[in-house]
Amino acid sequence: MTSSARETAAPWATSVRVSEDALTVDLDDGRSIAVPLGWYPRLAHATPEERGRWRLMGAGRGIRWEELDEDVSVAALLAGRPSGESQDSLRRWLECRGSRTAED
Repeated sequence: MTSSARETAAPWATSVRVSEDALTVDLDDGRSIAVPLGWYPRLAHATPEERGRWRLMGAGRGIRWEELDEDVSVAALLAGRPSGESQDSLRRWLECRGSRTAED
């Protein structure tokens, strides 16, 4: 028996919105994915202005917030995977943000 596997291209991001509660990503196939902002603690701790400064990476396969050092892949969103950042890593990042803010 023979079968042919139809290759399906994974969708990519076309637009991003970050509210106080959710990260919403619009996909090229017409879907929108919304996940709790708490899944991405760096975004949750960011200002609205910082959240708004994102760029698409890899032709929309991921989203990057440069100044937050945060990357979110469309594949992770589709799979329902929140950030894998450890509490220690987040704590160090928050401490660094606090010291940067104090120096400004």
